This record gives sequence, C-alpha cells and structure tokens, in this order.
Amino acid sequence: MDDNDRRAKLWEMVKDIRYAMFTTHHSNGHLHSQPMTTQNRAPDEDDTLYFFMSREHGPVDDLRFDPQVNIVYADPHQDTYVSISGTARVVDDAQQKHRLWSKMNEAWFPQGPDDPDVALVSVRITHADYWDVKSSKLVQLYEMAKAAVTGQRPTDMGDRGSVRMH
Repeated sequence: MDDNDRRAKLWEMVKDIRYAMFTTHHSNGHLHSQPMTTQNRAPDEDDTLYFFMSREHGPVDDLRFDPQVNIVYADPHQDTYVSISGTARVVDDAQQKHRLWSKMNEAWFPQGPDDPDVALVSVRITHADYWDVKSSKLVQLYEMAKAAVTGQRPTDMGDRGSVRMH
C-alpha cells in the first residue's frame, strides 16, 4: 500500500469509533488521558481531527505547556487499534464550531457551541500506527498457540501499518 492507501485505511478505521483516549503532557511531567469524541467524520484536507473540550476542566491547559498529543482508538470487537500522534491547538473559529456541533455535544455543553467554556481543539496528525486484525478469533488463537509451541512469532495476525502525514 502507498501512503494514500494507508491514509484512507486509517480514516476508515477511526471514523466509527465513538471515543478515543486523548493524551496530553501535563506541566508536572505526568501524562494525562481522557476519553474524547472525534467531531469530524471525514478527513480534512490537512489531516486534522477535531474535538470539543472544556476550557476549565479539560486538557486545554496541558496543550499550552506541550501541544504534542497522542490519540488512541480501539474497537476490540473488530480487533481494530489506532495510535495517532499530532500537534494540537485551540481553534477560535465560531463558524467551525457550529459546523462540527451536534446535538450529542449538548450533553456536555448545554449552552451550545457559543458557550465560552467550549474549546474546539484541532489535532494535525503527524504520524499514526494501526493494527487491523481480520482473522477470526479462532484463527488468532490457533496462530498464537502455534507460535507458543514453535517459538516463532505468530503470522497472519492482520494488517499493521504506519502513516506519516507531515
């Protein structure tokens, strides 16, 4: 696969995963992760993901300290796993907030997208790794058992790839 195929596969894998773990680097040196919902359902032209978060109770302060983030998507039922590294920033664009806003966001922000606490955060993807296992659970168990007996790594355990975006 070339980079465009890998990029398309990456988007195909994450688009239906409702929650991602969004990890930031806190000024005290610790890594902090919390679940977030990706707001865009299609790739932007510059490979950007968008998230709504609270300015008061979210990782917005961490982004001022270090804008490098990691976002992890996992769908164990589909054996799909994606780890995305990127650079985050708060986007002060009311039109973009309204474009990405959905009724589901009102559970967290009942005053809507114009609430001063609502921060729109963009993450420009720089790198992503993915693991996509298409084998059945039975085939996976067989491959792992065979590896344990032979001492050789399992084979045919799915597709693993890496994508460099920028």
